[in-house]
Order: sequence, then C-alpha cells, then structure tokens
Amino acid sequence: MSEKRMLIVPAELVKKIDENRGDMRQADFIDSLIESQLEQGSKEHRKNQHYVTKEEVQGLEQGIKGLLRSFSEFFVSYGVELGKQPAKAKFEELSQQLEGHVETFTVRKNDGHAED
Repeated sequence: MSEKRMLIVPAELVKKIDENRGDMRQADFIDSLIESQLEQGSKEHRKNQHYVTKEEVQGLEQGIKGLLRSFSEFFVSYGVELGKQPAKAKFEELSQQLEGHVETFTVRKNDGHAED
C-alpha cells in the first residue's frame, strides 16, 4: 500500500472537488486532473516546438527536387517552343548543376540533421 499524506486545501476547493468527482475518491479525482493537465501541457509543448521532424525535412527535400525538375523542364520546353533546339552540352551542364544543388539538401541518415 502506498504511503499517505495529508494535504490542507481551502474549504471551497474541497467543495468543488466533491461536486465534480462523481463516484471517484477525492485522491483519484485529483490524480486524474493532474494527469490530464500534464498531458495537455506536453501536447502544447510539442505543438510549440521550434524544430522540424526528420519526415518534414525529407518532405521538403522531395518538394525541392520536384520543383527543380519542374523548372528545368519548363526552361527546356520554353526554349523548344521558341524554336531553339536545346544545346545538349548546355542541358547536361544545367542538369549536373541542379543535381549538385539537390545533393546539398540531403538528410544525414545517422542523426537526422539537414546538411547545407
């Protein structure tokens, strides 16, 4: 059996506890209130974190890669519509530059931090 202690509280507080506890014992009711308050506090703490998760960084990485591909496709197709044939060497150079930039936005698999 757990050790018991006495807690001195104002009579108004005891009255509030008794009015709202239903069939629960006073100690159980107070414990329930404390636990729910702590859970709510931890949810708010997680909501206010200023850090991103590994999944969010990976989603950003995929979005950036897709955006870079869209840009390169747009510029190539825009040049074709103007009647210019894309220079293969220039296109390859652009692709390599884009790949180099995409690789800089990778996530280290060991610790989940983003690299620059």
